[in-house]
Amino acid sequence: MSTTTETLFTREDPVLGTFSVRALDPLTDSELLHGWVTHPKASFWMMQDASLPDVEREYMRICAAEHHQAFIGLHEGRPAFLMESYDPAHLELVGLYDPLPGDVGMHFLVAPTDSPLTGFTRAVITTVMSYLFADPATSRVVVEPDVRNTAVHALNEAVGFVPDGPIRKPEKEALLSFCTRARFEAATA
Repeated sequence: MSTTTETLFTREDPVLGTFSVRALDPLTDSELLHGWVTHPKASFWMMQDASLPDVEREYMRICAAEHHQAFIGLHEGRPAFLMESYDPAHLELVGLYDPLPGDVGMHFLVAPTDSPLTGFTRAVITTVMSYLFADPATSRVVVEPDVRNTAVHALNEAVGFVPDGPIRKPEKEALLSFCTRARFEAATA
Protein backbone atom coordinates (compact mmCIF):
# COMPACT_ATOMS: atom_id res chain seq x y z
CA MET A 1 0.00 0.00 0.00
CA SER A 2 1.27 3.47 -0.92
CA THR A 3 2.06 6.00 1.74
CA THR A 4 1.25 9.66 1.25
CA THR A 5 4.89 10.44 0.53
CA GLU A 6 5.49 7.71 -2.04
CA THR A 7 5.67 9.18 -5.53
CA LEU A 8 3.89 6.97 -8.05
CA PHE A 9 4.69 9.01 -11.15
CA THR A 10 6.76 12.06 -12.12
CA ARG A 11 6.67 14.20 -15.26
CA GLU A 12 8.92 17.10 -16.17
CA ASP A 13 7.15 19.94 -17.93
CA PRO A 14 9.66 21.94 -20.02
CA VAL A 15 8.18 25.27 -18.85
CA LEU A 16 6.54 24.65 -15.48
CA GLY A 17 8.85 22.08 -13.89
CA THR A 18 8.13 18.90 -11.98
CA PHE A 19 4.68 17.37 -11.63
CA SER A 20 4.15 14.19 -9.63
CA VAL A 21 1.36 11.94 -8.43
CA ARG A 22 0.93 10.13 -5.12
CA ALA A 23 -1.89 8.13 -3.57
CA LEU A 24 -4.47 10.15 -1.67
CA ASP A 25 -4.75 9.55 2.07
CA PRO A 26 -8.31 10.45 3.12
CA LEU A 27 -7.31 10.99 6.74
CA THR A 28 -4.45 13.39 6.11
CA ASP A 29 -5.64 14.97 2.83
CA SER A 30 -9.31 15.66 3.60
CA GLU A 31 -8.79 19.13 5.04
CA LEU A 32 -6.83 20.17 1.95
CA LEU A 33 -9.42 18.59 -0.35
CA HIS A 34 -12.29 20.24 1.50
CA GLY A 35 -10.92 23.66 0.55
CA TRP A 36 -10.55 22.58 -3.06
CA VAL A 37 -13.89 20.83 -3.67
CA THR A 38 -15.99 23.50 -1.93
CA HIS A 39 -14.30 26.43 -3.68
CA PRO A 40 -16.61 28.35 -6.08
CA LYS A 41 -14.36 27.43 -9.04
CA ALA A 42 -15.05 23.74 -8.31
CA SER A 43 -18.81 23.98 -8.90
CA PHE A 44 -18.76 21.13 -11.46
CA TRP A 45 -17.24 18.85 -8.77
CA MET A 46 -20.70 18.99 -7.11
CA MET A 47 -19.43 19.14 -3.51
CA GLN A 48 -20.02 22.86 -2.84
CA ASP A 49 -21.96 22.24 0.38
CA ALA A 50 -19.86 19.33 1.66
CA SER A 51 -18.62 19.48 5.23
CA LEU A 52 -15.12 18.32 6.17
CA PRO A 53 -16.53 14.98 7.47
CA ASP A 54 -18.46 14.59 4.18
CA VAL A 55 -15.24 14.98 2.20
CA GLU A 56 -13.37 12.58 4.48
CA ARG A 57 -16.14 9.97 4.15
CA GLU A 58 -16.32 10.34 0.36
CA TYR A 59 -12.58 9.85 -0.09
CA MET A 60 -12.48 7.00 2.42
CA ARG A 61 -15.18 5.35 0.29
CA ILE A 62 -13.26 5.98 -2.94
CA CYS A 63 -9.95 4.75 -1.52
CA ALA A 64 -11.62 1.57 -0.24
CA ALA A 65 -13.41 0.86 -3.54
CA GLU A 66 -12.20 -1.91 -5.78
CA HIS A 67 -12.72 0.00 -9.04
CA HIS A 68 -11.97 3.61 -7.99
CA GLN A 69 -8.72 5.34 -6.98
CA ALA A 70 -7.86 8.86 -5.87
CA PHE A 71 -4.54 10.69 -6.08
CA ILE A 72 -2.98 13.98 -5.10
CA GLY A 73 -0.98 15.69 -7.81
CA LEU A 74 1.95 17.85 -6.86
CA HIS A 75 3.71 20.69 -8.61
CA GLU A 76 7.28 21.26 -7.45
CA GLY A 77 6.48 19.10 -4.41
CA ARG A 78 3.35 21.02 -3.30
CA PRO A 79 -0.22 19.67 -3.59
CA ALA A 80 -1.79 21.23 -6.69
CA PHE A 81 -4.47 18.92 -8.09
CA LEU A 82 -6.79 16.03 -7.37
CA MET A 83 -7.13 13.10 -9.73
CA GLU A 84 -9.44 10.10 -9.73
CA SER A 85 -9.42 7.06 -11.97
CA TYR A 86 -12.12 4.44 -12.19
CA ASP A 87 -13.20 1.40 -14.15
CA PRO A 88 -16.15 2.59 -16.28
CA ALA A 89 -17.34 -1.00 -16.70
CA HIS A 90 -18.16 -0.97 -12.96
CA LEU A 91 -18.70 2.69 -11.96
CA GLU A 92 -20.03 6.01 -13.25
CA LEU A 93 -20.89 4.87 -16.79
CA VAL A 94 -22.44 1.43 -16.34
CA GLY A 95 -25.17 1.02 -18.96
CA LEU A 96 -24.40 4.38 -20.61
CA TYR A 97 -21.89 3.13 -23.19
CA ASP A 98 -20.18 -0.13 -24.17
CA PRO A 99 -16.79 -0.19 -22.42
CA LEU A 100 -13.79 -1.70 -24.16
CA PRO A 101 -10.96 -3.60 -22.49
CA GLY A 102 -8.38 -1.04 -21.38
CA ASP A 103 -10.87 1.78 -20.80
CA VAL A 104 -10.11 3.94 -17.75
CA GLY A 105 -12.38 6.70 -16.47
CA MET A 106 -10.83 9.91 -15.16
CA HIS A 107 -11.70 13.05 -13.20
CA PHE A 108 -9.33 15.86 -12.27
CA LEU A 109 -9.56 19.09 -10.31
CA VAL A 110 -6.93 21.82 -10.16
CA ALA A 111 -6.53 23.45 -6.75
CA PRO A 112 -7.70 27.05 -6.51
CA THR A 113 -4.92 29.64 -6.50
CA ASP A 114 -4.46 33.37 -6.17
CA SER A 115 -1.46 33.30 -8.52
CA PRO A 116 -2.32 31.24 -11.62
CA LEU A 117 0.45 30.16 -14.00
CA THR A 118 -0.07 30.30 -17.76
CA GLY A 119 -0.50 26.77 -19.13
CA PHE A 120 -0.80 25.20 -15.68
CA THR A 121 -4.13 23.41 -16.15
CA ARG A 122 -3.01 21.99 -19.49
CA ALA A 123 0.20 20.77 -17.81
CA VAL A 124 -1.94 19.12 -15.11
CA ILE A 125 -4.19 17.25 -17.57
CA THR A 126 -1.10 16.23 -19.56
CA THR A 127 0.40 14.82 -16.35
CA VAL A 128 -2.84 13.01 -15.49
CA MET A 129 -3.06 11.46 -18.95
CA SER A 130 0.64 10.56 -18.96
CA TYR A 131 0.18 8.79 -15.64
CA LEU A 132 -2.84 6.83 -16.88
CA PHE A 133 -1.13 5.84 -20.13
CA ALA A 134 2.04 4.83 -18.23
CA ASP A 135 0.04 1.68 -17.44
CA PRO A 136 0.35 -0.51 -20.56
CA ALA A 137 -3.13 -1.94 -19.81
CA THR A 138 -4.71 1.48 -20.45
CA SER A 139 -5.72 1.84 -24.08
CA ARG A 140 -8.34 4.59 -23.82
CA VAL A 141 -9.30 7.24 -21.27
CA VAL A 142 -12.98 8.06 -20.84
CA VAL A 143 -14.36 11.29 -19.39
CA GLU A 144 -17.88 12.54 -18.71
CA PRO A 145 -17.72 16.23 -17.77
CA ASP A 146 -20.83 18.35 -17.44
CA VAL A 147 -21.97 19.57 -20.87
CA ARG A 148 -21.81 23.16 -19.54
CA ASN A 149 -18.13 22.88 -18.56
CA THR A 150 -16.77 24.37 -21.79
CA ALA A 151 -13.35 25.12 -20.26
CA VAL A 152 -12.69 21.44 -19.57
CA HIS A 153 -14.04 20.44 -23.01
CA ALA A 154 -11.36 22.66 -24.59
CA LEU A 155 -8.67 21.16 -22.36
CA ASN A 156 -9.83 17.64 -23.17
CA GLU A 157 -9.70 18.39 -26.89
CA ALA A 158 -6.19 19.84 -26.52
CA VAL A 159 -4.87 16.50 -25.21
CA GLY A 160 -6.67 14.36 -27.79
CA PHE A 161 -10.19 13.67 -26.51
CA VAL A 162 -12.95 13.25 -29.08
CA PRO A 163 -16.56 13.85 -27.95
CA ASP A 164 -18.96 10.96 -28.49
CA GLY A 165 -22.05 12.91 -27.54
CA PRO A 166 -24.12 13.88 -24.55
CA ILE A 167 -25.31 11.25 -22.09
CA ARG A 168 -27.71 11.59 -19.19
CA LYS A 169 -26.29 10.65 -15.80
CA PRO A 170 -28.35 10.83 -12.60
CA GLU A 171 -26.53 13.97 -11.44
CA LYS A 172 -25.91 15.78 -14.76
CA GLU A 173 -25.98 15.84 -18.52
CA ALA A 174 -22.45 14.88 -19.50
CA LEU A 175 -20.33 15.01 -22.63
CA LEU A 176 -18.95 11.49 -23.05
CA SER A 177 -15.50 11.74 -24.65
CA PHE A 178 -12.68 9.31 -25.41
CA CYS A 179 -8.92 9.62 -25.87
CA THR A 180 -6.79 6.78 -27.20
CA ARG A 181 -3.09 6.50 -26.46
CA ALA A 182 -2.31 7.36 -30.11
CA ARG A 183 -4.48 10.50 -30.04
CA PHE A 184 -2.90 11.64 -26.76
CA GLU A 185 0.62 11.09 -28.09
CA ALA A 186 -0.20 12.98 -31.31
CA ALA A 187 -1.82 15.88 -29.43
CA THR A 188 1.08 16.28 -27.00
CA ALA A 189 4.00 15.55 -29.37
